[in-house]
Amino acid sequence: MRLFNAWEMGQDQTKQQIEKGLHLYQSNQTEKALRVWMRVLEKSADPAGRFRVLGCLITAHAEMGRYKDMLKFAVVQIDTARELEDPDYLTESYLNLARSNEKLCEFQKTISYCKTCLNMQGTTVSQQLNGQDYEKALFFPCKAAELVNDYGKGWSLKYRAMSQYHMAVAYQKLGRLADAMDCCEESMKIALQHGDRPLQALCLLCFADIHRSRKDVQTAFPRYDSSMSIMTEIGNRLGLVQVLLGVTKCWMIQKELDKALESIEKAQELAEGLGNKLGLLKLHCLCERIYRTKEQQRELRDHVVKFHECVEEMELYCGMCGESIGEKNNQLQALPCSHFFHLKCLQTNGTRGCPNCRRLSVKPGYV
Repeated sequence: MRLFNAWEMGQDQTKQQIEKGLHLYQSNQTEKALRVWMRVLEKSADPAGRFRVLGCLITAHAEMGRYKDMLKFAVVQIDTARELEDPDYLTESYLNLARSNEKLCEFQKTISYCKTCLNMQGTTVSQQLNGQDYEKALFFPCKAAELVNDYGKGWSLKYRAMSQYHMAVAYQKLGRLADAMDCCEESMKIALQHGDRPLQALCLLCFADIHRSRKDVQTAFPRYDSSMSIMTEIGNRLGLVQVLLGVTKCWMIQKELDKALESIEKAQELAEGLGNKLGLLKLHCLCERIYRTKEQQRELRDHVVKFHECVEEMELYCGMCGESIGEKNNQLQALPCSHFFHLKCLQTNGTRGCPNCRRLSVKPGYV
């Protein structure tokens, strides 16, 4: 009986200390929160409590850009989940392992761990498309911000910061630059308060993109440089590709085409090393424009071919009209089978099934 009471005490203490760490973390006392959680990890005999505190450590290190530490804790969490012998715990731990490898740009491992999650639970995932349906891209972060405002008084400000950042990106794509700037400034303010380096880098990239959209490249360049510095520091190679894409577009605005090609060469080396096919597609598109301007027909043809090869390989085309997706702002719709189409094509098709796989359900998914 005494052993049972001691076990219960251990569970209660573990829970209290985890909550204490969460309160400190939400109060922007990150290092104190980490010390509390590490003590729990060292001393708690409660496997479920250890699993939960590992989840807190994984999330905290992800938000601080410490991706190698994030991966270390994710590996420990897998062992804890196996000890618990609960499929839900194991699925969550594999998902955290996938997220950790994604942050480190180990995409093959990420895909492998995601497939493990799906095989364990038989679940489906909605496909997130990096096409160009900007209105729909704006809808979801706006709903997230609405939820934070209505229900999230006790939530971390980081939820608000991320929703504001994604709204800023969508507003910038739509050309609503004043709205984009307002959202990005609010997100950056919170990121600075919390010492959130990854989000700071993203906000600086967004600021640079906004100024580039205004054709103010002299203001954009230093922001790209600052973003690149943080991206390099935290190891966000995927982010570096995005920064170099923005820098390339600035050089193109200034008609410095040779400098633009130099930036493309650096971005292409990174993108190829990561297997970032979408980045390569964008780079081939920019090269096409540059070589068309320079009237270099051989290089132009080469990049046109490579662009269309990327489109085919990624299946970035409407399954009905056959036009490529992502070259301009179109309304898109995904079906549960993960095939996606122009919304106008689906509306005029009149069929009750997916034109690609002939499944009957046409209930929309999320893009």
